[in-house]
Amino acid sequence: MRVSFFITMKEGKEMIVVVRADAPQSEVEKLKENLIKRGMEINFSKGVDHIVMGLIGDTRSVDLDSIASNEIVEKVLRVQEPYKKANRLFHPEDSVFEVDGRKIGGSAFSVIAGPCSVESEEQVISVAKSVKASGASFLRGGAFKPRTSPYSFQGMGLDGLELLKLARKETGLPIVSEIMSTDVLDAFVEDVDIIQVGARSMQNFVLLKELGKCNKPVMIKRGLAATIEEWIMSAEYVMKEGNDRVILCERGIRTFETFTRNTLDLSAIPAVKKKSHLPVFVDPSHSTGMWWMVEPMAKAALAAGADGLMIEVHNSPEDALCDGAQSLKPEKFDQLMKVLKKYAQIEGKVIG
Repeated sequence: MRVSFFITMKEGKEMIVVVRADAPQSEVEKLKENLIKRGMEINFSKGVDHIVMGLIGDTRSVDLDSIASNEIVEKVLRVQEPYKKANRLFHPEDSVFEVDGRKIGGSAFSVIAGPCSVESEEQVISVAKSVKASGASFLRGGAFKPRTSPYSFQGMGLDGLELLKLARKETGLPIVSEIMSTDVLDAFVEDVDIIQVGARSMQNFVLLKELGKCNKPVMIKRGLAATIEEWIMSAEYVMKEGNDRVILCERGIRTFETFTRNTLDLSAIPAVKKKSHLPVFVDPSHSTGMWWMVEPMAKAALAAGADGLMIEVHNSPEDALCDGAQSLKPEKFDQLMKVLKKYAQIEGKVIG
């Protein structure tokens, strides 16, 4: 079994110390105790083939040459990325966790579906029942809506959360909704099963820190012009505060192309998978802005290695108060789910 030590250097560089697979446990413990005596905090991450011990603290007293010369040390690697807890080197195995009995990550492929915004009790419950019947795992619905124009529908606010709770009671589907500010954090922690951080709030660091102190899964959508590193660093803000149940969601980025609403960066899926252990979802609705592009992009996301999808479904898109053009009707969503279930089997994934 391989053992790795993750060390934060004073210059901002990090090091991974890999211990020989056949190293005696007593010698590993001796090295660990030596580092603890120097004030290091050690975080453990145990996988199938790895045990990673993350060392966090003032490492100025740590002599790297002495570590490298230890006969149980196989090699010392320099880590360039500024993120630690979200780094795959720190956590070699994919993160897998449950939300209300539903698995996120690993062999599971989760589908979050529902209206862009909650408009009425009849609307949200009707959509919730239809997406559940089609096989969705979670219900999405916007109660607070960040809009480009201040004159556009801004959502029903806390009343919208109450309607989502009614839909959850009717269907049993856990709910996903977007938070915009810390002043409603208590309500979200109490009522929402996965708290979504929207693209425009991806670098609201005050909000991210507070979410890190909550015992609720957090989904972070990629910012409109955010690099992959900046996106992962947003997850790091949450994880640093103690909350490691984080999902990253690609929802398209801004480029020079104007045909689609945004440009869906499918390459971000394998890129993040290489750099981080966190689950990666894709939102083909917001990324394209066109309902007829949702199915091909959803299939492409699954093939590229995504762990799930977030899809907008509305019972009457032509009358929607928000983003009707990118919403699927329930019957179209049902057809898509049948296709995705076949594709999931090929990819070794299970929808549900």
